[in-house]
Amino acid sequence: MRTMRRGAEDPRMAVAVVLVAVFMTNLDLWIVNVALPAIGTSFSGGANGPSLGSLSWILNAYAIAFAALLVVAGRAGDRMGQRPVFLAGIAVFTVASLGCALAPDLGVLIVARVVQATGAAAQIPASLALMLATVPAERRTRATRSWAAVGGLAAAAGPVVGGLLVEVDWRWVFAVNVPIGIAALVAGRAVLPAPAARESGPLPDLLGGLLVILSVAALSGALVQGPGWGWASGRTVLLLAVAVVSGAAFLFRSLRHPRPLFELDLLRLPRFGAANAGSLVFGVAFAILLLSNVLWCQEVWHWSALRTGLALFPGPALVPVVTLLTARAAHRFGHGPLVAAGGLLFTGGMVWLACFASVTPNYVRDLLPGQMLTGAGIGLALGTLVAAGVQALPGHRAATGSALVNSVRQLSSTIGVAVLVAVVGSRVDAASAHAFRIVWYAAAALALSTSAIGVHLGRAGSGRTTPAVSKEPGPGTRALTDAS
Repeated sequence: MRTMRRGAEDPRMAVAVVLVAVFMTNLDLWIVNVALPAIGTSFSGGANGPSLGSLSWILNAYAIAFAALLVVAGRAGDRMGQRPVFLAGIAVFTVASLGCALAPDLGVLIVARVVQATGAAAQIPASLALMLATVPAERRTRATRSWAAVGGLAAAAGPVVGGLLVEVDWRWVFAVNVPIGIAALVAGRAVLPAPAARESGPLPDLLGGLLVILSVAALSGALVQGPGWGWASGRTVLLLAVAVVSGAAFLFRSLRHPRPLFELDLLRLPRFGAANAGSLVFGVAFAILLLSNVLWCQEVWHWSALRTGLALFPGPALVPVVTLLTARAAHRFGHGPLVAAGGLLFTGGMVWLACFASVTPNYVRDLLPGQMLTGAGIGLALGTLVAAGVQALPGHRAATGSALVNSVRQLSSTIGVAVLVAVVGSRVDAASAHAFRIVWYAAAALALSTSAIGVHLGRAGSGRTTPAVSKEPGPGTRALTDAS
């Protein structure tokens, strides 16, 4: 049986390659936020570019495809081995990034983003499995948190890096991935371990994946277009009906299919189900925060992309600091208290923005305190939710389980962007201030719900026990028991 014939001499190099790839893909998921106004202006040739609703599909097409393909990619890694799937994902992501940088119009860019998401989906679940195969058993909890923290840091830092690149040209937001991807691919071939494939047999329900894409895309389309079309218009009602019907069909197939895309029975595990619920609501609030801050600075305050990125830096800077300082607290107190505290801090930051942000720029009063509070909340909650979900699963489901957790996060980001566009509207200016306050209060309520879920996580237990899951699934179900 193959185990770790590559990278065993220096596992730190293998871990470094994995973390670089995870950072790159997660960064790209959010880095485009700050570039949206510049992309719209570039494609229109003037100030009146595509609407915010149209541009939002640059974000949402990526997130939807990413979420739907993560589980398929996770199973592919279990079946074929994590190393080849991970390296193939880097290659696809790198080529697609070049396609995004060269896109001649909005439609081509959106298609290239879907291909980019395919490569990212292949990397993320395999990356965690490769890390767990690289580090000793006693360091796996810390490795899981580091893996999750890198994703959170990349997501929070996206607007900052994006602002710097947009000052050169928005196309560098995508082109920057090309040399990084090539370097990671070359290094990965040399140092990554090659754990044996764990499964054989067919891939999971691919039709289920299409139904997820259809349901979330239709829901996002209804939320984005509803204000312009009218919420009672035939087109909006049709999109909502498609979302409901395709979502119900997906749930039906998942309960009956021998290899469902999402193993819904896993959600009955107290810690895993609670962690996914927390990831969903916190992810919606997080997506609202990132895009709304960018739009506020650029469209309401009329700041440049670079100034916007620098203004948003304090929040991202706190994420790794808080994550590192609370690593021992996670062992001592469990995941629940950290998630609860993170949700409360994030709530405070959103309430601060809603109460104090003014159309007349006053950064120290308006944005800085909110940035500090939300950054600390992200550092406490985001990585901890992922770690809580992944550690509630058995080892042979690490890739598939992490894919499910991350699928929920990406779907929540799509919903968050769509909600923001629905409330704020397709054209943003100083007159949108009241709408921003509404959506900030909504994000605060979601973060408060995350705190309540954190309390539930604490009551469900903070130990690292894992459920017993049968290796061979029955029709639409797995025999699950909680080992605790």
